[in-house]
Amino acid sequence: MLARRTGVPIAIGRDRPAAAQLLINAGCDVIVSDDGLQHYALARDCEIIVVDGERRFGNERLLPAGPLRETPGRLKEADAVVVNGGPVVIGGLAYLAGALRVRLEATDAIALRYGTAKPLSEFSGQSVHAVAAIGNPQRFFKMLESLGIHVIPHALPDHARLRADDISFADDLAVLMTEKDAVKCTEIAGPHHWYVPVNIVFDEGDAEALQSVVAKSIEKRAAGA
Repeated sequence: MLARRTGVPIAIGRDRPAAAQLLINAGCDVIVSDDGLQHYALARDCEIIVVDGERRFGNERLLPAGPLRETPGRLKEADAVVVNGGPVVIGGLAYLAGALRVRLEATDAIALRYGTAKPLSEFSGQSVHAVAAIGNPQRFFKMLESLGIHVIPHALPDHARLRADDISFADDLAVLMTEKDAVKCTEIAGPHHWYVPVNIVFDEGDAEALQSVVAKSIEKRAAGA
């Protein structure tokens, strides 16, 4: 999905330094490592931590007692903290003071088989099957419901390899899925399968603030500091 969206080289591998070296060899001079915070063998010039604004830190315990790989205090060492969705006002969490805010926004559904677009508003008032094999499927379901769509949810494990049985149901209702899942279903999709691309929308001034953080890190690296 990232390769299709950006058109830039993408490397995948458990060995993050080796994957980064592949990109360097391909001529890349800036590398963004998704979910790379705890890969400490991978050198980094800038750390951006994204926090789920709804689930936040769960019970604030480390694995396996909780969802965290490190304590929330680790956020203080990051160059930027970005909160994705959740309440507009963040109260009671000093860790998130000064965090930047983003939300996911969707306006259209794209037919997997034909590539044609349809406003999501046209599904309002209808019942649909919603399939999501992402880290937080409920976020996808709630987004559709907020548009007046009656959702029949089908949550699958994150990164699940979708099969025809996972997206086929005993009726003729439309099936909506995430863009991340759609790239796995192009060969098994029918005319009633749609995916919903989302775009990131920053709060006013926050996009510029994040861009400034990244630019300063690049300048610092270029200066050899």
